[in-house]
Amino acid sequence: MLKRILFFLLLCLASINLSAQYVNGDDLEIKIAVAGPDTQLYFWWGHLALIINNTRTNENYFYDYGVFSFNKEDFYYDFAFGRLNYTSVKSSTDYNINNYIENNRDITLYTLDLPSEKKEILYHEVQLSIGDEYLYHHFYQNCVTRVLDLINDATDGQFKSHFQNTPGRYTLRQHVRRFTWFSPFYDWILNFWMGQRIDVPISVWDEMFLPSETARQIVDYYYIDSDDNIRKLVTDVETIYTAHSRPGILEVPLKQWLITLGFSIFLAAVLGFLFFMQKKFPAAGQVLLGLTHSFLGLFFGFTGLLLFFMAFFTVHDYTFNNINLLFCNPLLLAAFPLGIRYAFSSNYYKRIKFEFMLRLLWLLVVLGIFVSMLIKISPNYWQDNLTDQMLMLPIALVLSLEPAGLKRMVRRIFWRCF
Repeated sequence: MLKRILFFLLLCLASINLSAQYVNGDDLEIKIAVAGPDTQLYFWWGHLALIINNTRTNENYFYDYGVFSFNKEDFYYDFAFGRLNYTSVKSSTDYNINNYIENNRDITLYTLDLPSEKKEILYHEVQLSIGDEYLYHHFYQNCVTRVLDLINDATDGQFKSHFQNTPGRYTLRQHVRRFTWFSPFYDWILNFWMGQRIDVPISVWDEMFLPSETARQIVDYYYIDSDDNIRKLVTDVETIYTAHSRPGILEVPLKQWLITLGFSIFLAAVLGFLFFMQKKFPAAGQVLLGLTHSFLGLFFGFTGLLLFFMAFFTVHDYTFNNINLLFCNPLLLAAFPLGIRYAFSSNYYKRIKFEFMLRLLWLLVVLGIFVSMLIKISPNYWQDNLTDQMLMLPIALVLSLEPAGLKRMVRRIFWRCF
């Protein structure tokens, strides 16, 4: 008798468990959550996740495909070499939405219209993916692209086929700069490190690596279900919170090279003043000019060194084929010790030697810039690096070809040799 009772109880528990695991697509409400930028650099381009609400059980979860941890072993080493793994996690929807609001981030929900059987398949695919890790790529494997693949499966491939065959508005670089325009330094440094691969024509599918572009495209997308019915993918758009006092996302990218050129001309004028000061006050001018050589050499040389490392020793493929290395590379680090030797040299002829070497170094920068311009004439190669060229050209021209000092230096070298 006892065995029968235990068997009956186990059978009931199993039935309850199976009932809990069974999901009816009609009970599922699937939404895409699109969050705006945050203050941290890695959140400047926003975020996207999936929300699944089971109206029968009142279970409402947030499925995030863009989670990483700074505390993970070898995190910084893997990040440097481009081997950063992201993880998919399941958490409370209310917690995440409240977190976005507390951090003053836009948050909008897009309700999807999918057939019942497709909702069930999507639900199970999402459950199986929890805890999965994937190799992160800023443009082609991020929090957005994983969700797009799920939608594509739910529409039998129509989703990707439609957008993959539609030309995009901008290049990947132009899209990046729509979000970085408000920070001149980060806008310049990030784009300096990225090479020619993000300057080619792309499709709308490629543009949708950005959460905001995904939101822009899905609201007007229609597909055909298995019963040949035309369905609108998004049936409802709900704005949960609108951020305030944040830099906006540009609809059209700025022509940043004009701003950079103006800044560089200003710096060139300051350098010209230092040359003038050296003529009027030789000792003070020599020190200031030498230290300026050192600082600029250290900054551009270190920047070029990082680019050299990323372009040849990592899997950051968007830094490959970068012609900025022709004029901004580790060779410029030589200006650091040469500038210090020039600044504090008491021997006139040694100072002339250091000045000659510094001028030659900056002249190589000028020549590298012009060579990089000539390369872009070729129809087979284009890199949108005018901002980088315009930042360095006026500075390098003054440091290498400042007329009065160049004339004096050549005359002294000529007298010493002959």
